[in-house]
Amino acid sequence: MYTKWDRAALLEEVSLRVKKARFAHILRVEAKAIELANKYAGDVEACQLAALLHDYAKDMPRSEVVKIQQAAHIDAEMLAFGSQIWHGPAGAYYAKETFGVTNQEVLDAIYQHTIGGEQMSLVSKIVFIADYIENGRDFPGVSEARELANQDLDAAVIYKIKQTLKHLVDREERIYPGTLTVYNQWMQKMED
Repeated sequence: MYTKWDRAALLEEVSLRVKKARFAHILRVEAKAIELANKYAGDVEACQLAALLHDYAKDMPRSEVVKIQQAAHIDAEMLAFGSQIWHGPAGAYYAKETFGVTNQEVLDAIYQHTIGGEQMSLVSKIVFIADYIENGRDFPGVSEARELANQDLDAAVIYKIKQTLKHLVDREERIYPGTLTVYNQWMQKMED
């Protein structure tokens, strides 16, 4: 419904663009996104497609992303933070240009899956969390994140945002300013 590509062709194209381990991760995110979509009455097809395309640009060289920067609405500052940040917006660009996806919720879910968004649709929240808690993930706090995801999706989103910031601070890494904006917006929602 959201692309003319069938699942087999889409998977073949994605597998050509990402490393083998990343492709396995993508399939686990897809499974978790479907699970969460069913739990929260989300659009299963939209969540599935966004999950399958969310890391399409993760392994792309920076030089290729620089070429599409303006068309993909990638903030120049974002490029300084590496593919961990910019692969979401780049992936949304390719979802539209390569796979013909025009549904804004699907594109936003791909775009926002790296740092979240100030406003997130159900599809965006599902993909954001599915990427974080897919069954192959094993890090301190993942069990708590999985528990939260089964109880309250917004609580899981806030948890992921906070844990990501803590992780970056603990590692003494620079934080992309947009991440702080997203954090502040979600904290404001909690106060309202």
